[in-house]
Amino acid sequence: MIIRGVSRSILYAFLTVLALAVLYPLLFTILSSFMTEKEVAVFPPPLFPHQLYLGNFIKALQTVPILRFIVNSFVVSAAITISQVITSSLAAYAFAFLNFRFKGPLFLLYLSTMMIPWEVTVIPNYLTIKSLGWMDSYQGLIVPFMAGAFGVFLLRQFFLQLPHELFDAAKIDGCGQLRTFFSIVMPLSRPALSTLFVYVFLNHWNSYLWPLLITNKPTMRTVQIGVSMLQHEEVMSWNLILAGVSLVLLPSFVMLAFGVKQLIRGITAGAIKG
Repeated sequence: MIIRGVSRSILYAFLTVLALAVLYPLLFTILSSFMTEKEVAVFPPPLFPHQLYLGNFIKALQTVPILRFIVNSFVVSAAITISQVITSSLAAYAFAFLNFRFKGPLFLLYLSTMMIPWEVTVIPNYLTIKSLGWMDSYQGLIVPFMAGAFGVFLLRQFFLQLPHELFDAAKIDGCGQLRTFFSIVMPLSRPALSTLFVYVFLNHWNSYLWPLLITNKPTMRTVQIGVSMLQHEEVMSWNLILAGVSLVLLPSFVMLAFGVKQLIRGITAGAIKG
């Protein structure tokens, strides 16, 4: 018993060290954003600032329109996320519960698109958006990503774990497919839907290459490009750059804070039987 307790303590200590190693870059970024330029220039740089200096955030907001970048990224990420949740849930329901010809091959064909590198589709998507006149527009940033195979696969696997007795009872009560979908499947699938929501939102919040390709106006830039513009403007002011990075990370923290419980439930769903 004592040996088991010592082993557990050693394991917890090891995991704590690993957690601190993973969190150190994040803590360094946030704490450095409150330092003055003189403090950051010291080698080795201090971990904690002498005082909470807010001038970096004010200067970062004055140097580039970061708030505009945050609004653009939020609109684009939210629109893509909502679109993928809707399209993925409908397609997953069809592949899970409806019977139609070539259902299996079509699902495999749909999943095979996940093996195509995104870089292969960049040029065709770019030429399509350019021919439609959607450069420097929200629709150009949103439309190419309104559907995805990953969400369909995730939700289909979750839907198949739902009790079939519920669907039998719904059929006896005269429920159609749409009523079954909205009244039974969607409420029971909140963990999986939350997982997909958080994953898609953060993935497109951190998108860099596509917004860089199709946006030229500063008013249509997103946060990731905004941080790079800040670095270009002030190459040596790392405290200013890290202040901008902290502002960019804030919505991600809020999203994880509100969705982490559902995210964990969605990830672990089906891991334990019974």
